[in-house]
Amino acid sequence: MATTIKQSFQKLKQNLEITGLQAEVVSTRQNSVRDVLDAGLKVNESFLTGSYSRSTMIAPLSDADVDIFAVLDVSYYHHYNNGQNGGPAGLLDLVKKTLRKTYTRTPDISRNGQAVTIRFNDFKVDVVPAFYRQGGGFLIPNSIRQSWLSTDPKKHVEIMSESNSKHNGDMVPLVKMIKGWNKNIGSFFLSFHLEVLALSILDNVTISDFPSGVRYYFNKGKDLINKQNPDPAGLGGDVGAYLNTREKVQEAIDKFQLAYEQSVKAEEYERQGYTQNAVEMWRKVFGNYFPVYG
Repeated sequence: MATTIKQSFQKLKQNLEITGLQAEVVSTRQNSVRDVLDAGLKVNESFLTGSYSRSTMIAPLSDADVDIFAVLDVSYYHHYNNGQNGGPAGLLDLVKKTLRKTYTRTPDISRNGQAVTIRFNDFKVDVVPAFYRQGGGFLIPNSIRQSWLSTDPKKHVEIMSESNSKHNGDMVPLVKMIKGWNKNIGSFFLSFHLEVLALSILDNVTISDFPSGVRYYFNKGKDLINKQNPDPAGLGGDVGAYLNTREKVQEAIDKFQLAYEQSVKAEEYERQGYTQNAVEMWRKVFGNYFPVYG
């Protein structure tokens, strides 16, 4: 509970955080998974990727994905390339078998498009096998299209970290707030897409405070969401390609438009001194992540 908008946004920021104890559990679990991979496969290196590594993961942990990149020896690439031995899907099956030998009692270990997902009781771990890519970055399997995708998650971490520093530590919390909004509207958007939009929208812009920052994001985002949003690492193509119909794009624009209008209304209430009304409007944007007034 809070009685000012500034206090409310500070509480919002806290509510989005993974707790220290949860972070400790994540650290222990991901290290164990990496040890299993090291023991069962020829692994050149492994490291955390995704929102956890970019510090943009939001609570609750039970809904989170912790991503592990395992860069394998090139011999596996030759073994599964060009459709041989099941192709990229075959490589994911190998990783799945390797993990299943140790995690025999885990509720579910499944292969999805680009990773093997281990569903623990408290959160998920996605294991992505990868290979070094000529020219930089990595190749990862796409089992749906039976092809290899280019990506560079290390570059993504670097870009987000640099942006956060430029914004005096306010970029990451603001991105988490946008992810909280996305969660409140049913996770319509891929979270990485929202991060990429934030990097573009807030480049060379000062985040003076969080209310105006998120309102600015929604305002600019409603115009950018229907355009191509290239992977900031320069390898992965349009990160918004999943919005692949006119109807989906229009729905995306509408969601940004509504959030923008709600943000404007909330700021207007605050200027008029109607703090409780402002809080109630912000709760329409962020749901239960945003504290109640009082």
